[in-house]
Amino acid sequence: MAFSDSFLERVRTANDIVDVIGTALPLKRNGTNFVCLCPFHKEKSPSFNVNPARQIFHCFGCHAGGNVFKFVQMYENISFPEAVERLAERARIPLEHEGHGGPSAETRSQKDALLKLHEAICLRWQQCLATEAAGQIARDYLDKRGVSADSIKVFRLGAAPEAWDDTVNWARSRGFDPALCEQAGLILRKAETGRVYDRFRGRLMFPICDEQGRVIAFSGRVLQGDEKTAKYVNSPETPIFTKGRVLYALDKAKRAILDAGHAVVCEGQIDTIACHSAGVRNVVAPQGTALTPDHARILKRYVDEVILCFDGDKAGRDASIRSFDGLLGSGLAVRVASIPPPDDPDSFIKQHGAESFRGVLSRAEGYFDFYLRHLMSAQDVSTDRGRMALVRAMGEAVQKTGNAVLIDTYAQRTAQRLGVDVAAVRTEFRKARRAAAASDPVESSDPEEPEASTPEGPVVRERPPELELWLLKYLLMNSGLAQFAAAHLDPAWVTHDTVRQIIGLHFQTGADVAELLSQLQADDFARSLVTEAASERRPLPNPEAAMADTILRLRNARLDEAIAAATRSLTDPDLDDSERVRRLAELQGLRVGDNQSSAASVTISESTFLAPFAQVRGRTFFAYAGANADGLSHFRTLGTNLFGLEDTFGGGDRDFDDHVIGFNFSQIV
Repeated sequence: MAFSDSFLERVRTANDIVDVIGTALPLKRNGTNFVCLCPFHKEKSPSFNVNPARQIFHCFGCHAGGNVFKFVQMYENISFPEAVERLAERARIPLEHEGHGGPSAETRSQKDALLKLHEAICLRWQQCLATEAAGQIARDYLDKRGVSADSIKVFRLGAAPEAWDDTVNWARSRGFDPALCEQAGLILRKAETGRVYDRFRGRLMFPICDEQGRVIAFSGRVLQGDEKTAKYVNSPETPIFTKGRVLYALDKAKRAILDAGHAVVCEGQIDTIACHSAGVRNVVAPQGTALTPDHARILKRYVDEVILCFDGDKAGRDASIRSFDGLLGSGLAVRVASIPPPDDPDSFIKQHGAESFRGVLSRAEGYFDFYLRHLMSAQDVSTDRGRMALVRAMGEAVQKTGNAVLIDTYAQRTAQRLGVDVAAVRTEFRKARRAAAASDPVESSDPEEPEASTPEGPVVRERPPELELWLLKYLLMNSGLAQFAAAHLDPAWVTHDTVRQIIGLHFQTGADVAELLSQLQADDFARSLVTEAASERRPLPNPEAAMADTILRLRNARLDEAIAAATRSLTDPDLDDSERVRRLAELQGLRVGDNQSSAASVTISESTFLAPFAQVRGRTFFAYAGANADGLSHFRTLGTNLFGLEDTFGGGDRDFDDHVIGFNFSQIV
């Protein structure tokens, strides 16, 4: 899915980074910038810096950095296109896709209309619960269940009046198309008469939100009625809602899930709300279905471990077992927290408190330990039939992992629990694998070991030398220095590949910080260097002189390397005099350089050199012709400032008209 540069720029400029980050983090002003504790690593002192002028963020602790798109990507744990969509929606900018990769305008319009309708009816039911007589029964129910006013507000609970036409009349008064309401599942139509009526009547309403917090569906719990009345009625699937891909409260739990390192999955909305109210906020629930592979893939984006926490009765245990298959293919580690029956998470928290509930979660056992314990209680292991059924069920379950270590581990544990030989259990487990393969022709009866795959993590690159990082800081903090730097800096003098890439891009395109971040979208390391350089908090006095000095030091460092290489070449004993003189001239040319515009220019060519004219105490002196008094002064300056030598030049008392300077070369090389 591609977006044009102009569209991305519109979305970026419409979302002030301080406003966006400030809705998620408690920013505090610090001079012209804002700071807070970094959400991407643990720290005690705030190192997370937001620069409103440059519209960037940077953490000086973990070096995370970027623009508003990157923050939303990292904080919400979503892809770049998803971050663009969310920020476009926040700014009410219609999506624009390059080519044909995005949804059609008609599809987007339909989804927008459904989202608008769901938000409006959610507000209507919230008002009914809060102030209307029709919401009294729901208020009494929530009070009885101990749901706080704060939870009612956070989860946007509402009440649908006990009437057949309340939603029908409301939609008509607000100008919503009846066909749209029918598509959303808010109203139903009788086939015989064509009469429309409300789907949700006399129910406590739980809004179902997507990961962005947008209302996309509802679940209604009955408050009165006979046994034939369904306890829960849920929205049907629509263009904006697929129940197998939505987890209740994920929009509120995702940050806590990332912080905790695991997700807790409960069975229903009330249990989930109770957990959040108790401060355990990494909790979600499937919506009207068992956990699906899509649910597992969503959770896998955030963490690698899931704790199932269902009711303590048989139905809860069965729900845990049903959920395992949905989680299996994702590679998630699964544990099961056992609530003592007859409690569910809500009642357990109310009776024993939040800390006891956290203790239950911390003691959650591995799924196969839970399953083995469940089978031991469900089967009569004192009989052959019970033992055979247990081994068969355990073998079928553990073989689904395809993990040889797990399979052998639980063969041993099963044998230990039954008091039988482990070799016999391993044999039965292999039978279970063959039986599974026979029922699925795609699988091999003796599958090969899967190849180990090494995930491609982010490429770890060394940080640049401090001098080159300062060069980047001077460039990005002072836009007026770019022309000077481009005229005097050879990018080849920069040794760090990424710094050289950024500087080259800056010189070629004249890109500012925002444009650099856009052009470096695929390179997190480069973006981090840009934001670090542009977020320098210390004052940069006299940046022009500092830039010139930095460039000179980089140039000299490269010259030193070249001189060292040239010097090593002079040690070759097979060099004849003419080649040695040529290399000496080349070496001196490196020392003099091409950019010494502030001093008298002295051009030295091969013909300038004379043969060595003296050797004193092991030092070889060479004679130069063609240098005047200014040239001598220039050589003295170079000898002192560049070479770090005193009395470098011999023949200081000679008559300058002779135009001959004695040069003590051995001190240099």
